[in-house]
Amino acid sequence: MTIQISELADYGWSNFFTSQLDADDLETCIPARVKSVHRNQIHVIGVDLDRTTMPYISKDGEGTQATVGDWLLLEPETFRPKRLLDRKSIFKRKAVGSHRGEQLIAANVDTLFIVASCNFDFNLARLERYMSLAHEAQVTPVIILTKADLVEDPGEFSEAVSGLHPSLIVETIDARDAAAAKRLEPWCGLGQTVAFVGSSGVGKSTLINTLIGTDDIETRDVRVDDSKGRHTTTGRTLHRLPEGGWLIDTPGMREIQLTDVEEGIKEVFSDILELAASCKFNDCNHDQEPGCAVREAIEEGSLDTERLKRWQKLAAEETRNTETLAQRHNRDRSFGKMVKRAKKDKAHWQDD
Repeated sequence: MTIQISELADYGWSNFFTSQLDADDLETCIPARVKSVHRNQIHVIGVDLDRTTMPYISKDGEGTQATVGDWLLLEPETFRPKRLLDRKSIFKRKAVGSHRGEQLIAANVDTLFIVASCNFDFNLARLERYMSLAHEAQVTPVIILTKADLVEDPGEFSEAVSGLHPSLIVETIDARDAAAAKRLEPWCGLGQTVAFVGSSGVGKSTLINTLIGTDDIETRDVRVDDSKGRHTTTGRTLHRLPEGGWLIDTPGMREIQLTDVEEGIKEVFSDILELAASCKFNDCNHDQEPGCAVREAIEEGSLDTERLKRWQKLAAEETRNTETLAQRHNRDRSFGKMVKRAKKDKAHWQDD
């Protein structure tokens, strides 16, 4: 059976993927989208297709693996993955731990729903991290504030988030209210894919259940003392939305180390970079240097000191996590040589 391109649109297919096909691919292969990934198998869906098959691992020496949201071409007889199509967007983070691996989060996403709750766990720095991921992937970030009924003035939270970027979309929603959740429908239409990210306990699972109209995803209460939640989602899964779109749920991620998101960070902190371009010195550290436009903005009150610190921390972390092992060795070697020269000069000065 030859699959028609029009039939694939229902699963999130677009011209971006059509342009990667050879003339006979639809006759010799089965396009399939990855619904979930497990240790020894993946769950794929498509036109008249809903089954598990063996995982995809590239043979190019890099060991590229498929993740939730990816598009694969399967062999029609065995349903084995034959080819991974290029992604129009990919979310990843540095793998937890000291090794330098990466963890794929989701692929081929159109909109990133970043969920935060109006309680003690509210954290602007964490939101900026997620926003950097979205902008690096050229995906629209939408901030969703939940649990507004638990605070006296939810407007303070919305105002603080809106100040992070002039074009940022912020929605304050009761995760249990289906009518309120309808405000998210513009991003959930036919063929569109949204992904949910946020810490455990912010109401992601509750909101997802409201959007898909079921109670399939387990929810738990947060701890009263610090408003922190427990993990209820343990894996990433592609869910069908009533509006025709697709939703990728992700486990709560309190720690998200960034890697390869330099452009995303530049977009999130574009206000600081615009100021830095006017500094007297190109290598200005925005500390005590004369003619520093960034420090002037802080003194005038148009830039928050904490925002500057968050940018500096995030940029340094991204550089550290992104550099290759060889680059790190070269940097450490250069630093070692500098220390040795300093010791030698000091010894020579003392002898004199």
